[in-house]
Parts: sequence; structure tokens; C-alpha cells
Amino acid sequence: MSENNNKNVLAQNHQQATLDLSIELLERPSVTPDDDGCQDILSARLEQAGFDCEFMYFGDRDKTGEHAEVKNLWARRGAAHPVICFAGHTDVVPTGGVNNWTYPPFTPTIADGYLWARGAADMKTGIAAFTIASERFVANHPEHNGSIAMLITSDEEGPSINGTVKVIETLEARDEKITYCLVGEPSSTDTLGDIIKNGRRGSLGAELTVTGKQGHVAYPHLASNPIHAAMAALAELTAAEWDTGNDYFPATSLQISNLNSGTGATNVIPETLEAVFNFRFSTETTEEELKEKTHAIFDKYFAGSKANYDIRWKLSGNPFLTPEGKLVSACQNAIKSVTGTDTTLSTSGGTSDGRFIAPTGAQVVELGVRNATIHQVDEKVEVDDLGRLAQIYEGILKNLLLD
Repeated sequence: MSENNNKNVLAQNHQQATLDLSIELLERPSVTPDDDGCQDILSARLEQAGFDCEFMYFGDRDKTGEHAEVKNLWARRGAAHPVICFAGHTDVVPTGGVNNWTYPPFTPTIADGYLWARGAADMKTGIAAFTIASERFVANHPEHNGSIAMLITSDEEGPSINGTVKVIETLEARDEKITYCLVGEPSSTDTLGDIIKNGRRGSLGAELTVTGKQGHVAYPHLASNPIHAAMAALAELTAAEWDTGNDYFPATSLQISNLNSGTGATNVIPETLEAVFNFRFSTETTEEELKEKTHAIFDKYFAGSKANYDIRWKLSGNPFLTPEGKLVSACQNAIKSVTGTDTTLSTSGGTSDGRFIAPTGAQVVELGVRNATIHQVDEKVEVDDLGRLAQIYEGILKNLLLD
């Protein structure tokens, strides 16, 4: 049998199983933070493969009153190191108007070579693929080295306060360490495996309030206009160079996303101005440095001003980076073997739950299906990619856990 034919047979062997499990998960309307039984489906399969499964509940009580609102699954097979963990989320974003969808969003439909459903790309097919990959790997190598684990949450698309971050806190408290983590987020751009994320930028948000004094526009000397007070500082803020990035990260950027002031009347100087801005920052700078430089800019312009300012900060996650090494190589080699693609490393995009795992010392990468339709109406994924993704994940397990 030729090498290409052998690859096709292997992909087909994974294809139907991955497709069937994907459909089973996609039929569940698990809009964040509701898992809607997805993790029960996974745990039942994993237990059959020899995994010890543990549910962790965090947050307020759910609608049944039986458990906390957010359900998380920690499953592990083996007690030795290294520990390779597949991480993902069963919650999905809301569908929007269902009448805008070509096919009902929670009725998985195969058409035109795609699997259509909410969560098809982000990221239930990824979960199905690494579940099938783990089952096949364990069946073929029951005495493998190390451990295989899965961390599945239903709080990734929401506030992300009772999901992966809490599971990691629990694992850290009992000194249970992850060596390698593969997050199944949709990382690919044009073809399966062309991009893997080996890091993410940090995200630091700010809510600015500038307070002046309300008055009549005809008597500005009796008032203090917060818009005028803030304009020069905001202009310098948006023009500032925070760093120049590095080989892995682009330069840190700032964007103002909201700006609100005024009473609605044309003849009233407002009392307050509110602005929301966000830094996406590289490993070349820190949260503290961004805050210090921002305050220095505002202090310069507000010194002696009748107006004053206040900034409320929220750190969503620090930047993290997994440099080229064993995990990155294991992914690159598995992708090359299955697809023939020379993958590109990237740190672009938003945040992911990898930001909670990387600070423990784990190597973290993100690898999944194409991300062209995530969070959109008519979210879909190429059917042919499902078996190949499971094959890639199984190849990564072989590269890391077999001598």
C-alpha cells in the first residue's frame, strides 16, 4: 500500500468515530455556562478507556439547585509523568436569530462537505477528535509512558471565572502538574494544521472616568469640561509606543473601544466622561509597566486641572509563550505526517484558557480546526478535517508518550 493510501485509510478509520461523537455533542444546546450533559457523554467514554473522571463544580447554584452553576471535568489515565493534557470547553456562544441560519444551529447538518452547527468549529469537534485519538492510542498502547489527561470546562465563552482557572487552582493545591497541554481551540487559518498557537498576548482592560463640573456652554469659566481635559491625554495614549515586540509577538497595541459623555443637550457642559480601552501586550512589557506609563500620561495632563480622573483596571491574562521544544516539535511532526503541511507558529488572536495553564510551568499550544466561521451565523467545519485532526492528535500522543 502506498504512503498516501495508508494515510487515507488511517484518516477514514478516525473519520466516522469523530464525526459521530461531534454530532452527539453538537446536538446539545450548551450555551455558556450550561454544559447540557456533554461532559457526561465524554466521561462515560473516557472511563471505558481507563480514565479516572472527576467532576468539579464552581460558582452559584445551577437551576436544579443540586450543583454549582459551572461544571468541569478532570479526567486522567495514569499516575506517572509526563502528563499530556487535552484542554477544551463544551460551552458555546449564543446563536443569535436562529432564522438567520441555513440549518438549525443545534441540528448538526452535513451539507456541501461541511458539518454545520453552533460549536462545530469552536470547539466541540476538537473535543471529539482528541477523545477519539485518546481512545485509539490507549487501545493500541495500553502500557504507554506517562499520563493522558483532559480538562473540559463549560465556562470558557462566559466570564471564565469558574472554569479552567478554578480547576488549575485545585490541581495546583494538590500538586498535580501538567507537563504538556494541547488546547483544542480552532487555530488553523487556510488549511488544517497550517497554524498552531504557541502563545497568546496578554489582555489588560481599563475603565476611565474623568470628572469635571457641569455647566452652561456659554459660561465655561464656571464649569470644567471633562472632554477637553481628557483629549490630549487620550491622544498621547493612542500614539504611544509601548514596545516593539519580539520574534514571537507583535508590538503591544492599545485600542479605545468605548467613549461616552454628554447629557444629550447641545448647551450643557457634561460632568463626566467615560472611556474603555484595552491593551494586548507582548512579553516585552508587563501589566505594571503599562499601568505606570498610562498614569504618567494622565498625571501630566491633569496636573493643575479642575477635572480629575480615575482608572479601574482588569487583567484578563498575562502573555505566555511556549518556545520551540518538545511539545512544539511533537505537533509539527504530527501535522507534517498527516497533512504534509509545514506549520507556522503564531501568537495572534484573542485570549484562551491556555493563559490559566501556562503559569503553572506547563508547555501549552493550541491546535484545532479552521477558525473562519467561529462565533458566526452558519458556523461550520470541513467534514474531511475531523478524521485528520484525530489522527494528528494521536500522532502527538505517540511522539510524547512512546519511547
